[in-house]
Amino acid sequence: MKRTACVIGSGPNGLAAAIVLAQAGLQVEVYEAEAQLGGGARTAELTLPGFHNDVASAVHPLGIGSPFFSSLPLQNFGLQWIHSPAAVAHPMDDGSAVLLHRDLHIQERELGQDGKAWRNLMEPFAARWWEFAPEVLRPMPRLPRHPFLLARFGLRVLPPARTLANTVFRTERAKALWAGIAAHSFLSHDEWLSTAFGMVLSIAAHAVGWPIPRGGAQSLSDALCAQLSALGGSVKASSRVSNLADLPESGLFMFDVTPRQLVNIAGERFTPTFRRLLQNFEYGPGVFKVDYALSSPIPWKAQDCATAATVHVGGTLDEIAASEQAMSDGRHAEHPFVILTQPSLFDSTRAPEGKHTAWAYCHVPNGSNFDMLGRIEDQIERFAPGFRECVLGRKVFSPAALESVDSNIIGGDISGGRLTVRQLLFRPTWRHYGTSARDIYICSSSTPPGGGVHGMCGYHAAKMALSKLPKN
Repeated sequence: MKRTACVIGSGPNGLAAAIVLAQAGLQVEVYEAEAQLGGGARTAELTLPGFHNDVASAVHPLGIGSPFFSSLPLQNFGLQWIHSPAAVAHPMDDGSAVLLHRDLHIQERELGQDGKAWRNLMEPFAARWWEFAPEVLRPMPRLPRHPFLLARFGLRVLPPARTLANTVFRTERAKALWAGIAAHSFLSHDEWLSTAFGMVLSIAAHAVGWPIPRGGAQSLSDALCAQLSALGGSVKASSRVSNLADLPESGLFMFDVTPRQLVNIAGERFTPTFRRLLQNFEYGPGVFKVDYALSSPIPWKAQDCATAATVHVGGTLDEIAASEQAMSDGRHAEHPFVILTQPSLFDSTRAPEGKHTAWAYCHVPNGSNFDMLGRIEDQIERFAPGFRECVLGRKVFSPAALESVDSNIIGGDISGGRLTVRQLLFRPTWRHYGTSARDIYICSSSTPPGGGVHGMCGYHAAKMALSKLPKN
């Protein structure tokens, strides 16, 4: 009799888990609550007909750099990565922009007197990405396969992001570039782990780039679904699972959901102690997101901004640090740090001919209902005067609205949980992917290594489940 598995959720981690299980010979069925597959990696006409915006994730350094995804022939199923000339542009008030390049030689020239310091910081790890990535994209604590490489990384990331910037760099341009990348951590720049997250993303930029999938994030999800289908697995859309009773009998259940949802669906199968551990899991800050349909490219004062799919809008290190500190304190920044993508500059499939798309978001306290639209657009106008005149249509997503389109985004938290030292080591519990029920596992971004479109949570969860599955 063929062994079976049910996977709940078709985000990148759920699909990764399903593929690993199917590769091992299990009969796998994936259940997706929404009509469209992909979880946070979806693309849709959110603003006007013909304008295709990404629902959540858009730029994928950890997607192309994923040890698991890179092992799959996803290009055979239509996935094409597009690299903009620069990975990131960071406009400054003097009308210039500082760029993040894939080539470290070019990056060294870009940063001038700080170029050598930047290169010395990133090159040892970028040059060994395929040894480094599996180390940082796995559960901790765990004996590393490359202990000296990981120890060297650990020493580099000890100071918080602001401390590192002021210690290592001398120019405002280098400090600002670093601050924007570190802000992806959803942490104050005075918290230790902000440096670790910023380092991983910076290293990825030099090792594999910050590409976008042609056609949008949906292309990655579609390729993963096609890979699963080729292995004999299947995905059922519009199949919300509210209780284990909604599922057929199976030897294994993998949940690409957050701890709160897992308790709601399968809590009666867990011990009271384990249930309490899941209920105490901390969710992180949320995002306030806006999707745009544009009549023309964004009119950046710095022309270099047109060379990057990702633009970090926030000014100096001190300004960005103030924005992220406000979020960390439960406040709403007057001048928020804004992460903006403009994919249609490099992918003509995203918008009608001559038109463009963009999305932008800022960090806010979890569950916030404060309208940040004006503050986001003021920041964009600061570096791109006339931006509002280009807007043909917009779709605003508060944290609650994001949760309504993807129930994993609790309170607007796109990272699957707050990044704290405790939740780095024990995420969501000391069991990591296992639960107190032997046939139930969790494989979402609430498990190690956490947020990002890399599929490694699902990969590791499925490997653990297979190791404990009875052989007969």
